[in-house]
Amino acid sequence: MSTLSRRNFALGAVAVGGLAACSNGIGGAGQQTIDARVQRTLSYMYSTYPGTQDLAEKSAGMLVMPVMTEAGFGIGGSYGRGVLQISGTTVDYYSATSASAGLQFGAQQFSHVLFFMTNEALMNFRQSSGWAAGADIEYALNDNADGIRADTTTTRAPVIAVVFAQAGIRIGASLEGIKYTRIIP
Repeated sequence: MSTLSRRNFALGAVAVGGLAACSNGIGGAGQQTIDARVQRTLSYMYSTYPGTQDLAEKSAGMLVMPVMTEAGFGIGGSYGRGVLQISGTTVDYYSATSASAGLQFGAQQFSHVLFFMTNEALMNFRQSSGWAAGADIEYALNDNADGIRADTTTTRAPVIAVVFAQAGIRIGASLEGIKYTRIIP
């Protein structure tokens, strides 16, 4: 392994490790912190994008990730904690992590909610030991955040993602490659 490769690996490990130290509900009052953030995130989403209330009512369950922190400089990653809600009740806590390499620079935070539109999609998510978001997710919010489309096309998708409240200097937020794992806060 060359010195440059080792340096990039070390920088990546520091970046991903640093993400775990970000303010994502880790620490003494983790469960209460996550619950409070979820409530604020849902209130913001419903008031800013009223169409999401319709998605929530039609969904079998929702995974709410109130704060995802993503950073990269050649090698990067993201981390966040959230909850799985069924019928408005929290049933499990989850962490979300990803690692990436390539042409990237910057950091950002964003929120996202996964709407499981079928019982089968929800069951597959809950029964997996670590579910990875992939290309099969339908995004209901465009890049300009103009609005939500909850039409017959999107409501037939098994999983619909809404990404919002982006802040930072990194362009775009993709959920592909993020791994969700059940945790005990």
